[in-house]
Amino acid sequence: MTDTAVRVSALAHPGIAHAFFTRNGGTSGGLYGSNNCAFGSDDDRTSVAANRTACMKALGANALVTVKQRHTADVVTVEKPWLWENAPVADALVTTLPNIAIGILTADCVPVLLADADAGVIAAAHAGWRGAFDGVLQNT
Repeated sequence: MTDTAVRVSALAHPGIAHAFFTRNGGTSGGLYGSNNCAFGSDDDRTSVAANRTACMKALGANALVTVKQRHTADVVTVEKPWLWENAPVADALVTTLPNIAIGILTADCVPVLLADADAGVIAAAHAGWRGAFDGVLQNT
């Protein structure tokens, strides 16, 4: 991995890929300077799509699925990939689908990754103070 994608050895498990992606690398410029993956921003959509594709490939996934985060305690189950335009409002995702990357975006909130390798379940949660207080982690 490069300094764009950071893996944590304590989270390593066979068959489950993970990474925390930094701002380094990527194609976005200006205010969003460089690895912006947020379609909800005012960044150039082509740059965001290229950044997301690079992250997806770094994880060895066939799709990258995210949600429209609003600091809620809402969790969605990913049963098939969706386009960003069709993404639900939620702050956590859970899936059993192989080769699907689920992602959350953070600035000053906490990213929480969960996995049950035996059951083949992974989850990613965006835990800001409001979502954490309201139960996003318990719901996930």
